[in-house]
Amino acid sequence: MNDEPVEGEVPDPETVDSQPPEMADEEPKEEAKMSELSTLANIFFEPGRTFKDLRRKPRFVLAGLIIVIAISAFNVLFIEKIGFKNLVESRIEGSAQTQQMPKEQRDQMIAQQSAPLFKYITYGATPVVMIIIFIIGALYYWGGAAAFGGTSSFTKSLSVWIYSSFAPVLIYMIANIIVLFLKSVDDIDLVQAQQGGLIQANPSMFVDAKASPVLATLLSAIDIFQIWGYILAAIGLKTVAKISSGSAWAIVLILALVVLTGRVIVALIF
Repeated sequence: MNDEPVEGEVPDPETVDSQPPEMADEEPKEEAKMSELSTLANIFFEPGRTFKDLRRKPRFVLAGLIIVIAISAFNVLFIEKIGFKNLVESRIEGSAQTQQMPKEQRDQMIAQQSAPLFKYITYGATPVVMIIIFIIGALYYWGGAAAFGGTSSFTKSLSVWIYSSFAPVLIYMIANIIVLFLKSVDDIDLVQAQQGGLIQANPSMFVDAKASPVLATLLSAIDIFQIWGYILAAIGLKTVAKISSGSAWAIVLILALVVLTGRVIVALIF
């Protein structure tokens, strides 16, 4: 008996429902409803809606470029105002490893590391480091979402990483640049500035970072800008990867704990 549908015949609902699962679960392709400029603005006010649109069509180039430019601009302005040699000197003089060195040896090390070549390498390294962080972060979100049964891709995970960072990083960098112009060089704590920037939106502002580096590092984790980024990342992972809120927060908090542990280890050693 021929089971093929006759032309003009209404399909049997039971036949439609018996389609293979992979066909039934396949998402219809949708076009983005926001422009890339709209996503940059809406991530501040409607993150859930923005991430839904990023799931339809991942975008990350413009937001990532703005993050790199903002961080690079602050680094250049900060180094030019403070002086590269002063930054090198504060780092070497403040290191526990160099305290036991003779003064002549420390001065020689400061002179070597203050060469103009190292300053320009620092300028050029910032964008490269940021791109590497973007890629590693996207791979982590991609793998984390897959581990919790989510459906995502590398480009979607990269969109979540960059857009969850975009709003807090942009506001934080703008605030730092404003403070940099308003403060005199003598009023800037170089040790604290190199560890956490000029804006201290966390309890570490009440601790001497040079005397208690580990405690200052731990307290710096309770930061308004970091928490803002964590909230956006959890919303993004839940929306884009289609996982539960608990799973999204687990991915975010595991990463936060790993980063904090690394920072504490660095504080202990250096």
